[in-house]
Formats: sequence, C-alpha cells, structure tokens
Amino acid sequence: MIIKKLSLYNFKNHSEKKFEFSPQINCFVGNNGAGKTNILDALHYLSVGKSFLGNTDLNNIKTEEDFFTIDAEIQNEDGEDNIRITQPKEAKKVIKKNDKSYDRLADHIGYLPSVMISPYDSNLISDSGESRRKFLDAMISQTDSEYLFDLIQYQKTIQQRNALLKYFAKNRTWDKDSLEIYDDPITRFGTKIFNKRKVFVEQLNPIVQNFYQIISGGKETVSVIYESHLLENTFAALLKESIEKDRMLTYTSKGIHKDDLLFEMDHILIKKIGSQGQQKSFLISLKLAQMSLVKELTKKTPILLLDDIFDKLDDTRVAQLIELVNRESFGQIFITDTHRERTESVVKKINEESVIFDI
Repeated sequence: MIIKKLSLYNFKNHSEKKFEFSPQINCFVGNNGAGKTNILDALHYLSVGKSFLGNTDLNNIKTEEDFFTIDAEIQNEDGEDNIRITQPKEAKKVIKKNDKSYDRLADHIGYLPSVMISPYDSNLISDSGESRRKFLDAMISQTDSEYLFDLIQYQKTIQQRNALLKYFAKNRTWDKDSLEIYDDPITRFGTKIFNKRKVFVEQLNPIVQNFYQIISGGKETVSVIYESHLLENTFAALLKESIEKDRMLTYTSKGIHKDDLLFEMDHILIKKIGSQGQQKSFLISLKLAQMSLVKELTKKTPILLLDDIFDKLDDTRVAQLIELVNRESFGQIFITDTHRERTESVVKKINEESVIFDI
C-alpha cells in the first residue's frame, strides 16, 4: 500500500496542504509548532480513522472553521483508491472509500495498516495496563476485523453490567438473576478476545526478541508476556467467583478488560532495570515487530510513521533503524525532524528517491 497524494483542509493548524509522496521515504522538516506531527496524525487518520494523539475529532478542526477534510490517493495491488475523511462541527464523522461511505469504522480498519513510532511510546512502559491493552487491541484490529467487532460488543456489555451493579448499590437492592443475563455475552465475546490476544502475543514475542538483538546488540534477553485472569480460569468461573466482590465494588473486577502486557528484560520488568537506551531499543523493536507481524498476517505492507525520531536516538542509531526498515522492505516511511541538513544526510545515503518537505 502506497499513499501517493495527500490533501489537508482545515486540519489542526493547516488551512490547506497538498503533498505528492515518494513510495519510499518522505520527510517533513520544520521548527517546533510548524505542524509536522499533525501531518503524521492525518496519515494515522487514514489508517485507523482517529488521532494517535488521543484528540477528539472536533478538536482537530482548525480554529474558527466548520470542518476538516483529509483526502488521499492510495495505490494498492489492484489499482488506486480515494479515501476521504470529513468531520463537520455539527455532524458525524464520515469516512468514504471511492465516494462510498463505510457503515462502520471497523469496516475501514485494516485497509491501510500503519505503525507509529513517537516520543509518546515511552508511556507504554511507564503507564498503567490500559495503555498496553489499547496498543494490543490496535495491533490485532488491523489484522482481524471480527476482533474489533467482538471487542466493541464486550465493552458495551461490561458497561451495561457495571451500570446495573451501580444501580443495585444506589437503590440498596439486589437481583442476581438480572445480573447473570450478561454472563453469556461477556463469556462468549471475552473468550474469543482472550484466545486471539494469546496467540498474537505468542507470535509477536520472538520477533521482538530478534529485532532487539539486531538494534541493541545487547546480551540481555527481552520478552513480551501476556497476563490475563483467563490463563488460570474460565470466564464463566471468574464471573461466578467474583460476584460478591463485584457487588461491593460496583464494577466487574475480573475479565479481559484487566489484561496486561509485561515487558521484561532478563525476567524483570524493563521499567525497573532497563536503562533509557535499553528501553528505547525495546520500544523500537516492539514497533518493528508489530510491522513485521501485521505484514505477515494481512499480506499488506504497513506504512511507518516516525515522529521526532532524531530526538529519541542518536544519528547513527537513526541511520541503522532506517536502513533496517529499508532492508526489511517494510514499505513507505514518513519522518518528522527539526533539522533539514541532519535529515538529508541520513536519508539520502539510504535512498536517493527520498523526498523532504519544508513545513
């Protein structure tokens, strides 16, 4: 998959921007605040229909404007597609492929797989399990549209069960039979999600380990381990044994919504013993493994978005990373940086067809 052209209208700080891209490496260079990351965010929108920065859609409309539009021409194996995303201030976001609207966002996910490497990745190590679950769900959703549907159904059912638990507490009442209505859908969707997460992480882990050895050259061993209540019990049994605890807490305390990924180095959490350089190398290995596995499972080559990568690594490491990505045939690459000379000296050595845009 290659993004040939991109047009932005009223997206964040860009009134109107148009680009024609190289199929290899594309760089956006400019001062901080110029809007380089915003362009990467627009490319991320094309992939998954939302901002990687976590902004709401309405907040991405340029100040004092009534809408934003992201328009792209994409080359695929069979020809070309046009993807257009429009967010009006007073209406629902619309995503169209060749002028036909998607009924559900889930139908678009996976069309244009992408992987983002940004300064915010460190949160995956330092934050709570929620950020790692979201990362895992985003990875699998790009490879399996049914997974995203199951996840949405599961989350809705958990919300309904939690609302009923809170109602019981507020009104000092209790009806176990009413609560157990949710057991079947939670068990059905949750077990499917658990099985897919387990298999995905089992596939991901050795690829992460391989890339870490290539990037770091270190003797230490890293691992990605899936942690879930369902590893030791069935979902039906979990709900049954935790019902009194759930009643007191007024929320569902056990299930795949509490899953986590453990990032370890030599069997100890990497956030406890990993140096800053080791943690950076691990995160990049994780993202490259994501690219490799998504490519293998979807037979599509993801686009790679590298935000402020020069601020994360020294120039030599950046050159090694880009060469590695190029060698692995990972596809189209988009990079942001603040120094044109630095960017040019690195990318032109690797690929003469690279294009640098001044923002």
